[in-house]
Amino acid sequence: MLPDNNGNLGQYSGVAIWGSSPSIDALRKHVYIATGNTYSVPENVSQCQENQNSSTVPTHPDACVEPDNHGNSILALDLDTGNVKCLPPGPNVDADFGEAPMMLSAQVNGSKLDLVVAVQKSGFAWALDRNNGSLVWSTQAGPSGIGGGGIWGAATDAKRVYTNIGNSGAKNFTLKPSNKVTTSGGWVAMDSGSGEILWSTANPSNATSYGPVSVAN
Repeated sequence: MLPDNNGNLGQYSGVAIWGSSPSIDALRKHVYIATGNTYSVPENVSQCQENQNSSTVPTHPDACVEPDNHGNSILALDLDTGNVKCLPPGPNVDADFGEAPMMLSAQVNGSKLDLVVAVQKSGFAWALDRNNGSLVWSTQAGPSGIGGGGIWGAATDAKRVYTNIGNSGAKNFTLKPSNKVTTSGGWVAMDSGSGEILWSTANPSNATSYGPVSVAN
């Protein structure tokens, strides 16, 4: 998931796969994973990032991210070889995916589409087309945070995508459709085909919400 260090010290490390187990698409022979941050980068990349931070208009895509650096990404790997088969051209937001992508099928613009969805510690939910990795929708479900954002696992009943929002930084979190504001964690339901937020509710304990969500009949 990272460029080859060729045995040299002080280069790339990190981009862990953590949070929950990968999803397997037997039809397409894909294994879907989501990755975290780099722990260390080469000096030239670190200098590039410092220059970007000083720039009034950072480059997009990020010029500091090498093609083989797949940190903070959703990836499809070949089931037989482990090679990267497809990935979206993302914004490279500095926030881990602390959960594996989940597979579902949804109605998108009147047609059934096979999706893979994951929620990031940035608070954004991302839905990708399983056929080619293209972005179908993205939604900021709630505030970002060092501890999340979305964390440990979302859930779906095919019509909706459900996620927790940890809100580890106790930021203002505007609930929908009430527009009430909380600084606690909470839970969010989104339309699976569009990403539209259908409802969000605060943790009644006025605390963070780190536990993964599940769906039951």
